[in-house]
Amino acid sequence: MKHFLIVIIIVSFSASCSKGVTFTPEHIVKTSGRYLYNQETVIDVYYDQNDLYINWKAGRMKPVVLDANTFFVPDMYQKLRFVEHPTNHKRYLGVVSEDDDSSVTYDYLKVADTFKTARMYLNSKEYNKALTSYLNIQKEDAASTFINEAEFNRLGYDLLRNKEYDNAIAVFKMNVALHPLSENVYDSLADSYARSGDSLQAFNNYKKALELNSGNTRAKEFIDNYQKSHPQN
Repeated sequence: MKHFLIVIIIVSFSASCSKGVTFTPEHIVKTSGRYLYNQETVIDVYYDQNDLYINWKAGRMKPVVLDANTFFVPDMYQKLRFVEHPTNHKRYLGVVSEDDDSSVTYDYLKVADTFKTARMYLNSKEYNKALTSYLNIQKEDAASTFINEAEFNRLGYDLLRNKEYDNAIAVFKMNVALHPLSENVYDSLADSYARSGDSLQAFNNYKKALELNSGNTRAKEFIDNYQKSHPQN
């Protein structure tokens, strides 16, 4: 309830504050752009007729402008400030502390407008670039929640259900590259090859799945049937 009341007060106060803030062309150029919220998400900052907007997760939002450099985003429940690092001179969005309004932090780095996260590459079906990005994330943090085997598997099967075989195979191959010791990723890749009509690649991946889990009955059944119809293998 306390936080809700604070939000109401800030939003109400913003009606007068926002109208009194005029952004200079220089300020707009310096602060517009893309800020890296985390390894999967960006905050896009832009202006429209002297109004500040951001795109973040749920989409377009109009923050509560407190001054030329400071604004509050109710959906984030964060007060943010445009700041420039004194040493590297890179620009950031800093989170303003509730307890100390004068503190300066450098939280969300401004990146190139063309910058894409791994998820953005994945969503645009740029699978090679997505994999490179995810491998970099994994290298920095092997336990990263963004490297989620089950999530990739779910996405692959969503594509498979829509008969987007090439896309499904690409996603499952990414999962294999990220989780090479998992029996399940090979099983899913084999399944996608089988449904696409590539029985040889299905056979090869079911063999790998069976090596990692000798109790995989689906792999055993496919391999047995394949070898009966292809005795040379």
